Amino acid sequence: MDVPTYSAEDAPIPTGEVVIERASTAQDLGPRLNRTAADVVRFLLTNGEMVTATQSLTDDMIEMFAAEIGAEIKLVDPGEEQEVELRKLLEFEDEDDDDIVDTWPSRPPVITVMGHVDHGKTLLLDKIRSANVVDGEAGGITQHIGAYQIERNGRTMTFLDTPGHEAFTSMRARGADVTDIVVLVVAADDGVMPQTLEALDHAKAAEVPIIVAINKMDREGADPQRVMTQLSERELVPEAWGGETIMVPLSAMTGEGIDDLIENLFLLAELEDLRATPEGRAAGSVLEAHLDIGRGPVATVLVERGTLNVGDPLVSGAAWGRVRALVNDQGERVESALPSTPVQVLGLNEVAEAGDSFVIAPNEKLASKVADTREHWQRLASLGRDASATSGGAKLEDIFKQIQAGEAATLNLIVKADVNGSLEAVCDSLKKRERDDVKLAFVLRGVGGITENDVQLAAASNATILGFNVRPDRKARELAEQEKVEIRNYEIIYKLLEDIENAMLGLLEPEYEEVVTGEAEVREIFRVPRVGSIAGCMVTNGTITRGSKVRFLRDGTIIWKGSIQSLKRFKEDAQEVSAGFECGIGLSDFQDLKEGDIIETYEEREIPRE
Repeated sequence: MDVPTYSAEDAPIPTGEVVIERASTAQDLGPRLNRTAADVVRFLLTNGEMVTATQSLTDDMIEMFAAEIGAEIKLVDPGEEQEVELRKLLEFEDEDDDDIVDTWPSRPPVITVMGHVDHGKTLLLDKIRSANVVDGEAGGITQHIGAYQIERNGRTMTFLDTPGHEAFTSMRARGADVTDIVVLVVAADDGVMPQTLEALDHAKAAEVPIIVAINKMDREGADPQRVMTQLSERELVPEAWGGETIMVPLSAMTGEGIDDLIENLFLLAELEDLRATPEGRAAGSVLEAHLDIGRGPVATVLVERGTLNVGDPLVSGAAWGRVRALVNDQGERVESALPSTPVQVLGLNEVAEAGDSFVIAPNEKLASKVADTREHWQRLASLGRDASATSGGAKLEDIFKQIQAGEAATLNLIVKADVNGSLEAVCDSLKKRERDDVKLAFVLRGVGGITENDVQLAAASNATILGFNVRPDRKARELAEQEKVEIRNYEIIYKLLEDIENAMLGLLEPEYEEVVTGEAEVREIFRVPRVGSIAGCMVTNGTITRGSKVRFLRDGTIIWKGSIQSLKRFKEDAQEVSAGFECGIGLSDFQDLKEGDIIETYEEREIPRE
């Protein structure tokens, strides 16, 4: 049967440039060019292209049809129209108009605290806002970005506390990008250190004023003159020496000099004449993001312009949602946030990317369309990475064997962390450990606990799972054991990096696993003079052995760990007692015994490396 040829005279040609999304179907393309889907399919059929009305078309097919009817088109990626529309909301043309900016109200300065690890940045903020953050940090090292507001004499300022460990360079860079003033903390006894110089480079790149806080003046060996000399060599000349840099000697431990620092910060902020309009839709930056079990995805954002309100449709990267709640730095729910205000945002559909911009869209439809499109392209890019990542994988302990064999080793990793900032820092630090003979491939990088899906992916791609401040759930542990997937958990980043480096050198320390050998329930307590408390127990599982390591559990919580000092059956000493028998147990250095407590014995066995 002859197929009728297509006639371009069937309908008027669209005037002007018509925007067409790539991968459009005939059903999408036809109406945009005043044609039907059947017109498109029929034309392509006559040109040897067998397509259906719902099949995605190639760029060549779309351009060929447009040329045939004489239409002018512009091909764009899916969602690009909405992306352009949203991007316009981030381009504030009036910011270049001094006359308009001068009418805006003043805003609080955003101050970033930077410096070398352990030079007292977080302790300094503790003194300023009379809170205790240091004790909650693993190893005493700040591992997340924190944002806080303080008020003095009716004036407000916002502080960003950025981690000082070298692994968090990228997080510090984000802090400098959104800041107005940098406080560079240098310990008076240590002087300028490598991370001090990195922080200084970030501050200079951001082109913002720098105030130096010479900390630990209470320490023996404090030498502020040496610090000033070292910084002068880096083009930070103190005011006292005729330069322009304010340097404040202080002690975060005693509080000396803190008031002086705050006054200088307010003075510098006034000179900077910082302004922002609270009018219109809010825009700003995501400082941190994580998945909260009770609240879902949570993003800590800094509002840079406009007013952020509960109920606004927010989009940041591939995450979007209507703002369900705003929580300020005191943990209080608020209805809105003005410029320079840090708040936690609840209501997003997924964890946002730390460092991304956010903007309030005109409506939910536009926000969801842009976010879905971004997510689509990110997924495609991720699939490409995953495909390359799953070839030639190796477990952590196998890396050194491959290196010795002269092979180019690839270590496939699934990295899970508690928050996005940590995830980025861990991955960036790991990439720096790559060598010519050892490549690291990230099969998956994600926020949240280690799940069954992670273990299944690790099994399929021969990957090792690294958890930073997260743990696998019970099902994930069981599946990992079944699939022989290695899960390594860490709370301090340099331990994680140390393990990776040691694996490359073949110096991994032996791994041990705890094996429960017996359980006994305390039924009665006996007080023995000169001996102390003895637990009358029933062995409920396994075997209790004298000298065993023991955990003392009360309501499922470990309240003591030690060893069994004495074990008796009736009045006779016993070497071991099996399940179903009663016994008396004396514990070393522990007397707080209660009926119903559980004594659990265990031993640590070395896991052989195959």
